Amino acid sequence: MSSQVEDEIVLKLLHTADWHLGRRFPRFDEDAQKKLSRARLEVIDRILHLAERNVVNAVLCAGDLFDEPAPDRTWWHELAKLFQKRSWKNCPVFLLPGNHDPLTLDSVWSKEQFRRELPEYVHIVDRESYEYQLGENAVLYAVPCMSRAGQNDPTAKIPERKPGDTRIRIGMVHGSTFDAEDCQTNFPIHVDAAVQRGLDYLAIGDTHGFRFVPPDRLRPPTIYPGAPEPTAFDEKEPGHVAVVLMTRQREARVRKERVAHWSWEEASARSITELRGLARRSDLHDRVLRLRVEMRVPAPEYEEAERLIEELIGTDAKHGRVGVLELDRSHLTLDTDSVASFCAALPPVMKAAVERLRAAAENPGEREAAERALYHLYRLSRKAS
Repeated sequence: MSSQVEDEIVLKLLHTADWHLGRRFPRFDEDAQKKLSRARLEVIDRILHLAERNVVNAVLCAGDLFDEPAPDRTWWHELAKLFQKRSWKNCPVFLLPGNHDPLTLDSVWSKEQFRRELPEYVHIVDRESYEYQLGENAVLYAVPCMSRAGQNDPTAKIPERKPGDTRIRIGMVHGSTFDAEDCQTNFPIHVDAAVQRGLDYLAIGDTHGFRFVPPDRLRPPTIYPGAPEPTAFDEKEPGHVAVVLMTRQREARVRKERVAHWSWEEASARSITELRGLARRSDLHDRVLRLRVEMRVPAPEYEEAERLIEELIGTDAKHGRVGVLELDRSHLTLDTDSVASFCAALPPVMKAAVERLRAAAENPGEREAAERALYHLYRLSRKAS
């Protein structure tokens, strides 16, 4: 950034949301679940480091910071420790309760021990009329979720800009944007709320992908930064935060910054060539990969497929090449016609077994077991030859 442009910047913000600390991932095995749950805390350290590197004036955390209202102590205690590592003087952090972790009497936000562990620069948005002066000429208005569900637009609690008010006005709420009449959604936020309330930037959280709302209006911006670590395969543009640079003319310049460690990806292998290509990739260590293997192959390629899948998954003695793998191999089938030609060295009784197993493989209920038995006979024959 040139010095001339830098002189125009009077306020720097980092906007994040949807940390979902304490989220569980029961679809994966225990080891993978721990990796993905821990990543939600680890990314916060990177977010705070990014805030330091950009010398921001405030960090806005727009809701759903915990996955439930009263998470286990581990999560809020470790979060407080991350904040305690820093002794910020001129960079307040604002924690907004969302619909997953609303501001209720039994929520984490009401826990006195959690509040005591937070440094002075960390502020919980604990009232609907929250207002905070950011320097001499900027103000933050924030509205927390007071329950898990609601039909009122939280931005209605933000006062409109009064004539003569030339301050930079920032809003922060949590909910779902809509642009159609009678749209039923949770904590609905009008698509033009930033314009209606006279805001220069509206920081929101709820959906997990980075986007402008509406996508064709960049000024004044309403931004979902998305979840900083993805949580599902169908999310679009997760893994980011927004760095916001406000000029003297109250123009917000938004920069999308990636902070995620994990990338979630769906892939399929319909041939041994595709599976080989996947196994050769060098970027699998930080992938949460949903892989569907769908091919019918002769015995030698079936054996190679088994070896490649083992490399991807790993063993008790060796890490897999994929960070987290969700594997569907139910459509990896053995071409049973190819087995007989490789079993010529087997005794007659074993050859007869091959034929019986080939017949059994035609029955869907017996197919999997029959194919596995044929595969082992193939390997036995190959060793014998």
